[in-house]
Amino acid sequence: MAEILIVDDEERIRNILQIMLSQTGHKTSQACDGRDALDFMQKENFDLVISDIRMDRMDGKELLAEIKNIGLGIPVIFITAFASLESAVDALRLGAADYLVKPFDEQQVLLAVERALGVGRLLAENARLRRDVYKGIMEEKPVFKSKKMLQVQDMAEKVAKSNATVLVTGESGTGKEVVSRMIHIAGNRKDQRFVAVNCAAISPNIIESELFGHEKGAFTGADKKKEGKFEYADKGTLFLDEIGELPFEAQSKLLRVIQEKVVQRVGSNVDCKIDVRLICATNQDLPLLVNEKKFREDLYYRLAVFPIHVPPLRDRKDDILPLAKHFILKYTEKNNFSGDAFTPAAKKILENYSWKGNVRELANVIERVMILKDGRLPVSSDDLRFLELESQPEKNTGGLIKIPPGGVDFDELEKDIVVQALEMAAWNKSAAARLLGLTRARFRTLMNLVER
Repeated sequence: MAEILIVDDEERIRNILQIMLSQTGHKTSQACDGRDALDFMQKENFDLVISDIRMDRMDGKELLAEIKNIGLGIPVIFITAFASLESAVDALRLGAADYLVKPFDEQQVLLAVERALGVGRLLAENARLRRDVYKGIMEEKPVFKSKKMLQVQDMAEKVAKSNATVLVTGESGTGKEVVSRMIHIAGNRKDQRFVAVNCAAISPNIIESELFGHEKGAFTGADKKKEGKFEYADKGTLFLDEIGELPFEAQSKLLRVIQEKVVQRVGSNVDCKIDVRLICATNQDLPLLVNEKKFREDLYYRLAVFPIHVPPLRDRKDDILPLAKHFILKYTEKNNFSGDAFTPAAKKILENYSWKGNVRELANVIERVMILKDGRLPVSSDDLRFLELESQPEKNTGGLIKIPPGGVDFDELEKDIVVQALEMAAWNKSAAARLLGLTRARFRTLMNLVER
């Protein structure tokens, strides 16, 4: 039998429903309005809610919206004395499991309850699966071992204990969202939503609607009321990526949200209170944008309460191989490979590449290699030759070596360059020749000189 919560401002109706449901073995509790019902749901688990639509303080529609926002997966049956086709359609559109009109008979109620409980089992399973998937995503541990990233992790864990606004900076692809999720997971909001928004991916014409929501009829195409990302992330964390791309007009609204802890939907004069942890990220120089009058100075200082800089991958080379191995496991099913996933020469290439696209570029490279190799391991230097070819335009040695006033021993210099190339290529002669831009024949000639 089921645990059912009856919500109605008329005690007589609550008692009638309780008698009907108790006779079939269901356990019931009573609440006089939506707020009272939410208090009950914080203390007990329910399989079904039967709620009147029109009530003081919080009506049935608002209660249903809260149940959906919390993600409880509980079906709701609406009851009302004001029957109309429009209200029935509206209730079902909002997500109600069923709709009953007062006065109702016992068979009508019991049939609606049985149908809703069947739906409820599906909703509960769906909610559980979403939580499991979300938990799996959120608990995927960041991969790094460099000192610089350990310092970033330490800062993230410290600021997570507060509600301070965080500004995460760094080049594109360094893992700014990963750091933001670290802050969310380490804080007291880890069981609530983490909502990510890319400000650069939203048209400037609709970004205010996306962030703050809008009322029905607020603009052409606004055929229904919509909550914004701030309301959707209430009690959780909102991550605004590429904050430097936020239109100047929207920046003043964002500043007010941060200061007042309220949002005002487009087309509305009513303030909605919110409780959101805000984390922003950018790959731009915000102080420069402030000087150019493209970003509000007062907003910048509100966002940069606690700045965290994520260093580029080329400045934390200790993370390259662990990340590469992580992506190997991600992009191949051969997780039981017992040997080293990379040859020594391949490791050297990975460690010496500039990684302008940072971790995102590394992930793409590994995925490309795994596709071309059909998942076969290990990865060799030949598999990564395209990285060397892409790096060649940067190999301009003009001015790299300056002859001192006392001159140099050219033979010794030549030998030193050859040895350096061999060490970088893990003594793979073909790879060393490619590093110097030489043919294998020319490189063998230099090798003979070195070995004399």
